[in-house]
Amino acid sequence: MGKVLMVQGTGSHAGKSLLVMALCRIFSREGLRVAPFKAQNMSLNSFATPDGREFSRAQAVQADAAGVAPLVEMNPVLLKPQDGIRSQVVAMGKPLCVASAREYRDMTSQLWPLVTRSLDTLRESNDIVVMEGAGSPAEINLREYEIVNMRVARYAGAPVILVGDIDRGGVFASLLGTVALLEPEERALIRALVINKFRGDPSLLNSGLEVLKRRTGVSTAGVLPFFTDVTLPEEDSVGLEDFPAARPVTEAALDVAVIRLPHIANFDDFDPLRREPGVCLRYVDGPGRMGSPDLIVIPGSKTTVADLEWMRQRGLDRSVSAARRAGRPVVGLCGGYQMLGHRILDPERVESDRPQTEGLGLLPVKTVFKSKKATCQVKADIVSERGLMTGSQGSSISGYEIHMGRTSGAGSAPFRIRERSGRPADAPEGALDSEGLTLGTYLHGLFHNHDFRRRLLLNLAAKKNIALPAGAVLDMEREYDRLADQVSRHLDMDAVHSIAGLSS
Repeated sequence: MGKVLMVQGTGSHAGKSLLVMALCRIFSREGLRVAPFKAQNMSLNSFATPDGREFSRAQAVQADAAGVAPLVEMNPVLLKPQDGIRSQVVAMGKPLCVASAREYRDMTSQLWPLVTRSLDTLRESNDIVVMEGAGSPAEINLREYEIVNMRVARYAGAPVILVGDIDRGGVFASLLGTVALLEPEERALIRALVINKFRGDPSLLNSGLEVLKRRTGVSTAGVLPFFTDVTLPEEDSVGLEDFPAARPVTEAALDVAVIRLPHIANFDDFDPLRREPGVCLRYVDGPGRMGSPDLIVIPGSKTTVADLEWMRQRGLDRSVSAARRAGRPVVGLCGGYQMLGHRILDPERVESDRPQTEGLGLLPVKTVFKSKKATCQVKADIVSERGLMTGSQGSSISGYEIHMGRTSGAGSAPFRIRERSGRPADAPEGALDSEGLTLGTYLHGLFHNHDFRRRLLLNLAAKKNIALPAGAVLDMEREYDRLADQVSRHLDMDAVHSIAGLSS
């Protein structure tokens, strides 16, 4: 069986996923077979595997950093929040049910065997599995039912690195309090502390680190800086709360506004736009923040109807429609695509208790929700040549679909799917209006296609009669290496190797 090392945090957004990603890359560069693992994740950012199953996007990215194929065993349980009370439970890549927090608590005993079997499978084929916890292990009211933190560590006998976020304040209290609230056998598994997101001179922390060691008996293995020069996907929508534009609108050639839906899903769809020179990517949650963007994007959503109603309550529906009437382009992805149509039908009450909801009416399509979920990787050809698509016809793109709605109508399809989950296909996809300025599609990852993205941006720039700076192709391999290099510099890797039972 492969060795195990676990990263837990004092709370959400402490930097667990980033550290796991870095360790996966570091161990992989050392020639080890390594896999990430998170027993249970709660996220609306998900990924479709080649065999048509679904798991957390964060673990897919960690697998990519490790240089291995993504497997659902890396995240056997995925919770996708729906309405603030209930979540869709995805088990081993397939939707299982929709459950409240109390109902899910009662399900954990039946889900636990999936967790242990998945972890054992990964250990059998890897030299080391780098495991990630969720939230905090010190949620004492949840201890009896949790299947992702100390219960996993105890099962695997895994040494634990505990990470605290200093950027949000109170890091010493968070680390000390977390350790203090653990049971003795759990406390014994904490082998190192790490302070994350520090800005400034780390020597200023020395006296505090000494107190931490004295009070917990655990040494600090490193102080990681607040990384600003590594481009990696954000896992949690918490990261969008203070999402900074890469450049101000006044300094950008193009202004792209993304509607900040309450249940925004797969928001890493927009990372490539944010990295484009000359583009300002903004998240907008009200008409007063809309301004006059060159492109409006309605993102994916786990709760299309609820988020559409939220837009109407805010007046964002009128802002989007008015912008489109003024000649500004609008793109809808997945749930955003469904919103752009005339009607959303849900006769089986799959997503909401409304059998019918009026859409924004910007595309001549309707959506019908079905109980069976579509999850697949896709390759498609671009078959349209107008508006946003000018100059793209004949080229190919790739992406993935994760949705429960089926959309149809009279609008012309801008894409032709040629392959679904590795099997040949020949089907229309998406809709484009007569001007070519309203585009709807189910293809997540659309903007990750460099040639398509650049052509769309060049068309927007031509519409304004301006020049657009040359774009750069993002090299994720280089970004993973940069992250690994920086973490290696600030983390005592000799101590980490020793803790994990590996040779330095």
